Amino acid sequence: MQRLSTAPRHDPPPPVTIESRALGTLAFIRASIEASGAMVVPGMASIVMGLIGLAAAAAALYWPARWLQIWILAGVVAFSLGGAIVTRQAAGRVLLVGPLRKFLLCLCPVLGAAGLVSYVLWRAGLEDLLPGLWLLLYGCAVASASTVMAAGVGRMAAATGALFWLLGAATLELDPSWRAYCLGAGFGGLHLLYGLLSRRIGHGE
Repeated sequence: MQRLSTAPRHDPPPPVTIESRALGTLAFIRASIEASGAMVVPGMASIVMGLIGLAAAAAALYWPARWLQIWILAGVVAFSLGGAIVTRQAAGRVLLVGPLRKFLLCLCPVLGAAGLVSYVLWRAGLEDLLPGLWLLLYGCAVASASTVMAAGVGRMAAATGALFWLLGAATLELDPSWRAYCLGAGFGGLHLLYGLLSRRIGHGE
């Protein structure tokens, strides 16, 4: 007498439709294009800006009566050199032209607003509020620009922006005698930290 098999039956998996494969392939291609065209701020640009920030903090401690002129000059030099490094990376790379434009559109309006409000506060004799304002609005600009950056550095830039924001909020509550230390910690220390971590994960050029 033949023994009946008690082994469980395994039904074959349903066939994958051509439409599903096509949609999956298109999604992969789209993700690859977006990743290849994402904006990456070179770690060296942030390191250069951080070193300028530390130098400005030291100079402001040595000449406290000229702290405002020192930081304005440092800001112009830092953004000029940092911008030159970023632009050099994007030069000749068509995929980076669009992300660079979006990056600037996220960054520049907030920085322009910071400059305008800084002038108004200076005219009103409230320049002691400027360090906190700069750190606060710069953090907002960095966090906004992180949305058009590559995934890994984008998350890191967003965290850096949040740290700038928190440092700015704390600076507004501190005595003005702390401004050089707070500005140095932000525009010097946080820039250096981002630059070094960015180079470590392979975005150092």
